[in-house]
Amino acid sequence: MEIQTWQIIALTIVSLIFIWDGVSTAIFDNKPIFAGIIAGIIMGDLATGLAVGATLQLMVLGVGTYGGSSMPDYITGAIIGTAFAVTSGKGIEFGIGLAVPVGLLMVNLDVFGRFCNVFFAKRVEAAIERMDFGAIKRNVWYGLIPWGLSRAFPVFVMLIFGENIVNTLVEKMPEWLTGGLSVAGGLLPAVGIAILLRYLPVKKYISYLLIGFFAAAYLAVPMFGIAILGVAMAVISFQQSLKESKKVVAVNAGVSQEGLLDGEYED
Repeated sequence: MEIQTWQIIALTIVSLIFIWDGVSTAIFDNKPIFAGIIAGIIMGDLATGLAVGATLQLMVLGVGTYGGSSMPDYITGAIIGTAFAVTSGKGIEFGIGLAVPVGLLMVNLDVFGRFCNVFFAKRVEAAIERMDFGAIKRNVWYGLIPWGLSRAFPVFVMLIFGENIVNTLVEKMPEWLTGGLSVAGGLLPAVGIAILLRYLPVKKYISYLLIGFFAAAYLAVPMFGIAILGVAMAVISFQQSLKESKKVVAVNAGVSQEGLLDGEYED
């Protein structure tokens, strides 16, 4: 499949909107799954876009960027991965395998975008000292330009030369490397889940984790069924905690009343 000019323009605009949204409105909440869905719609293959975006979403669970830190931009990776997966015809694993290095490359461009914004930050500080509110607003808006170009420009370049790049990769890439990309595409979501589990009380709720694993691995319960099972167990756990809290309150109230009757709390 050959990518159309309007698709290149649309995907470039999507990458621009997503990075702006990530630092301002947060409508899409900086989620690769939304980027994959929109890219899939543009490419005419929603299923592939959803699969690529959802897989990359698993890889960033529990990961955030704070202060001046940068993290792999799997939103851009989802856009490029979906486009290449559809145009090459190699499938979801191939798209994910390409999306990962693209996301890692965006770390460097993210740092470059932040560096460029120092210029506008200094102009904002100077405008604040002058109490020039118009200049403050203008320079804040100007700061979106480096952010947008740090994503839109590489996406545009990769999509412009994407057909040749994809053909070269398909024809010249050795089988061991394509196999490695497929394996990596399957393993990396597990890494995202493992990172998330580090920050959850797994030891306390290990029984629930094992029940979910058993249902998914041995009973082949679909993800929606697993979600329903998780909600049911969460309700049971909450009800048990509520009963225990009421018992503690009742015991404490009984002790207090006995103390008053025995005169322990008399002045």
